[in-house]
Amino acid sequence: MAPPQRNPEDLPVAALVAPDILALLEESPSDIAAETEEMHPADLADVVELLPEERVPLFLSALPRERAADVLEYLNEELRAQILEQMSARQAAEIVTEMTPDDRADTLEELSELSEEHAEEVLSEIPSEARRETEQLLRFDPDTAGGLMTTEFVSVPEMTTVEDALDRVRALARSGRREAMYAIYATDAAGRLAGVLSLRELLAAQPGAKISDIAWTEVVALGPNADREEVARLTSNYDLVAIPVVSESGHLMGVITVDDVIDVIQEEQTEDVQKLGGMEALDEPYMQIGFWRMIRKRAGWLCALFIGEMFTATALGYFQGTIDRATVLALFLPLIISSGGNSGSQGTSLMIRSLALQEVGIRDWWRVAVRELPAGLTLGLILGVIGFGRIELWQYLHNHSVHVFGMPLGMNYNQHPGTTLEAHLVALTVGLALIGVVTFGTMVGSMLPFLFRRMGFDPASASAPFVATFVDVTGLIIYFTVALIVLHGVVL
Repeated sequence: MAPPQRNPEDLPVAALVAPDILALLEESPSDIAAETEEMHPADLADVVELLPEERVPLFLSALPRERAADVLEYLNEELRAQILEQMSARQAAEIVTEMTPDDRADTLEELSELSEEHAEEVLSEIPSEARRETEQLLRFDPDTAGGLMTTEFVSVPEMTTVEDALDRVRALARSGRREAMYAIYATDAAGRLAGVLSLRELLAAQPGAKISDIAWTEVVALGPNADREEVARLTSNYDLVAIPVVSESGHLMGVITVDDVIDVIQEEQTEDVQKLGGMEALDEPYMQIGFWRMIRKRAGWLCALFIGEMFTATALGYFQGTIDRATVLALFLPLIISSGGNSGSQGTSLMIRSLALQEVGIRDWWRVAVRELPAGLTLGLILGVIGFGRIELWQYLHNHSVHVFGMPLGMNYNQHPGTTLEAHLVALTVGLALIGVVTFGTMVGSMLPFLFRRMGFDPASASAPFVATFVDVTGLIIYFTVALIVLHGVVL
């Protein structure tokens, strides 16, 4: 059967353009720049990912250097490093030099993971001023404000006039600076950050006014060692398009732009979601990470959870005699276990997100506990009533021989013929156990992220599967303990 015909407009742009690019590479590489000048660099990056890897250097060399640098910035990190590794140090340096300082530093760091020697050769070929900028950024951890910032920004002395400041902005724009033109930073006589104003405010200012007269003196700034989560939080809280990074002395070191913050937020959320699923963060796109590296990321936690579940079997073995004497209890094991795990997962998810957004801090653990205890009891009572009602209803339907379409409804929960009390006690056992298990699961789930944060771990490591595994064991103990108390002398 022939595949269905698709409208070309429905196909990705890159898939349509890639064959033409390959043909031009064979026939007339010099025409590629003109043929692709209207395409966005992101679309060209998609084209690059469809080209044979050995043809990519030729394609990039056919583009103007600045254009090639733009395309590289949109490429997948691993692919970008692999492409640069194929180029000569000089060819790679010519393109990398045109990248923004922060992307240039990130690119060289990625390249050093593949070939440290080649990365150093490329760095040595970069012009001295750009090399100094890059080396300064490479000193910082990539996950800190210093590692995220760019050294391209606009700053003027606070006593500068509006006209002079506009002239400086125009000069910097003509020089090819492509980032951090959203804000103008004012500095005092000692060169320390003293204020900030937007480009719009500068354009709207009265002629002859001083920058100090119109700049905001309350500036939200970060130190270079601030964590990237703090960068994202401040940018979101204050609706910033750029956030300055200052030294301990208050001197402006660089600026983090909103596009980098968006990347940070996406990476943080991806990492948290993966950890919530009970695994290590992949640190790479799913389709790019190596098979065995992915297995290592997933197998560790999976084995730990499996070992934890072995304690569930141990607990069941301990209560085997109870199950033998009251086999009806075994029917509700999945119900008890899942309810405890679900309630624990809810509590964990709520607290992990609240800690990430700084809605609560470590010191708030007691307030959270006081709030979650009645919440757990209430949720447990709701499920307990449902569980109790379900057993009573099924027993009632059985006792009155209710049939639907000839099929009997209900079930007999009495262990011994002629008895009626046993079913009620079983219902009471399940109801009370659900209250205990759900309350315990809620408390454990809400407290574990605080414990992990106190121990210096990412709260997201207190994943839902981890909590569920822990609550499974304790849930069984609670269930059978309640059964021994309620059913003592009647069934047990």
